[in-house]
Amino acid sequence: MNQHIPVLLADTLALLAPKPGDSVLDCTLGLGGHSEAMLRLVSPDGELVGLDADTKNLALATKRLEPFGNRAHLVHANFREIPRCLPESLRTFDVILADLGLSSPHIDSPERGFTFRSDSELDMRFDQTRGMTAAMFIASVDRITLRDIFNKYGEVPSAHRLTDALIDRRATNPVRRSSDLVDAAKSVYAHKANDYLPQIFQALRIAVNDEVGALEHFLRIAPTLLKPGGRLAVISYHSLEDRLTKQTMKALCTAEKDIITGAESRAADFEILTPKPIGPSDDEIKMNPRSRSARLRAIRASLVYTPHP
Repeated sequence: MNQHIPVLLADTLALLAPKPGDSVLDCTLGLGGHSEAMLRLVSPDGELVGLDADTKNLALATKRLEPFGNRAHLVHANFREIPRCLPESLRTFDVILADLGLSSPHIDSPERGFTFRSDSELDMRFDQTRGMTAAMFIASVDRITLRDIFNKYGEVPSAHRLTDALIDRRATNPVRRSSDLVDAAKSVYAHKANDYLPQIFQALRIAVNDEVGALEHFLRIAPTLLKPGGRLAVISYHSLEDRLTKQTMKALCTAEKDIITGAESRAADFEILTPKPIGPSDDEIKMNPRSRSARLRAIRASLVYTPHP
């Protein structure tokens, strides 16, 4: 198995500072790279819960983390299912991490339908055991919703034209494969289609997996699972994710003020660890071009923070 180095690994470990005995929640296990590094740092008796919606990723990570035995609790779940998917023995954590977006196998496995560079069934689901494929989604969603998805999640130029082209094909030549989606884009954008295909595929992937809804849930729930002094980090890959993360963390780290006097009436439960987001170094981008858009943000709970049950 490819023992890849995860994105922003050194920076993530420096911010989250896992130490012996800590409990860790890795909400996006992927191939287990971040989890492996954190499990080494929380040894000999620290534990980790790792979640992944993708059964294939989960199998690979399980193999990778075998040396840690029962200190690694791996669960087939999307982080939108927190906290009900957590084991009863681990409900609060010293460290929580979410590394959003695609993992390498998603891109490197053409049959998953995530890429326009090869032809396959248009699936795009992280969890292939449930939910609609991207082809089913295009076939069933209404015109306004589809247009808004291309606008909001991909900032696709002339999204209404692409939407019309996809809906017009439903009766005679429905989109079932990635090549069908590429053909539809070419019919709208001609020689400029290749410039917009990354945005088109990204927008559909986000919609099919409801990534924004899942992130909103995570950002609402994850801080309540931190122990006093616990650290939470999010690695995002596009502006929508990063903006949502930034706004939520800023609100969590803002003290309450008296509406009349403006004086601080209650200290914030959290503090910002990243005044500005951390991105990859030039060297990391050279080694892993996919890391180029990564942005890391983190907060820490106060020492008197009371986690929710």
